[in-house]
Amino acid sequence: MSASQLLVGFHAVTARLRHDAKSIREIYVEASRRDRRMLTLIEQAQAAGCKVHPVAADRLDGMAKGTRHQGVVATAAAVELAFDVDEVLDELGDKPAFFLVLDGVTDPHNLGACLRTADAAGAHAVIAPRDRAVGLNTTVQRVACGAADTVPYITVTNLARTLRALKARDVWVVGTDDEAEGDLYSVDAKRSIAWVLGAEGEGMRRLTRDTCDQLVRIPMLGSVESLNVSVASSVCLYETVRQRTQGRRG
Repeated sequence: MSASQLLVGFHAVTARLRHDAKSIREIYVEASRRDRRMLTLIEQAQAAGCKVHPVAADRLDGMAKGTRHQGVVATAAAVELAFDVDEVLDELGDKPAFFLVLDGVTDPHNLGACLRTADAAGAHAVIAPRDRAVGLNTTVQRVACGAADTVPYITVTNLARTLRALKARDVWVVGTDDEAEGDLYSVDAKRSIAWVLGAEGEGMRRLTRDTCDQLVRIPMLGSVESLNVSVASSVCLYETVRQRTQGRRG
């Protein structure tokens, strides 16, 4: 049997029902909750042939282990996504690659939000160092709203080495730095690109920064000094979307 994972909350469970219902093993719902949202989820689950078990709220609390479950928890087979950067690049062929690299992001809410934006923007993978990153825990799954099932989250032993490997395959590596001279609008994001962001406050590690092809800043015109990493990643990823879709609309 393949590895199991826990899906917690409406977004995570309904997203899996939509993308890969057959991977769901069992769904547990709060027996006392009979509102429209819950009834709709139960109908979707039953239509997909999933087993639904009404249980007491305290049982869901025990399963979710502190994560806000909203009255629904599911057990499912882990979705197999690309686990290697070369695998992603090989599948892309001649298409321009699009990566988000997170250096030192350990907050599950930030990672979940970054995965959700990466999915929305069409990024091919999110890359992070294995020793300075949060794993795909239940909080990440819930905040990502299903994106953890669609965007490969690749953790690597040595981030600088991985960035050099990307550069060797013609991926332009762009780091964000508040002190950089140029801004993100100076980047040619139509080519294969990897945006690199560090944790809020600490930023990227020195070796990560030194490995980048280009450093840019996000223009800050107000009184705040920096953006949350999930917001900053949204700004960068959607600059790529803007450039790649420019001229396509008639």
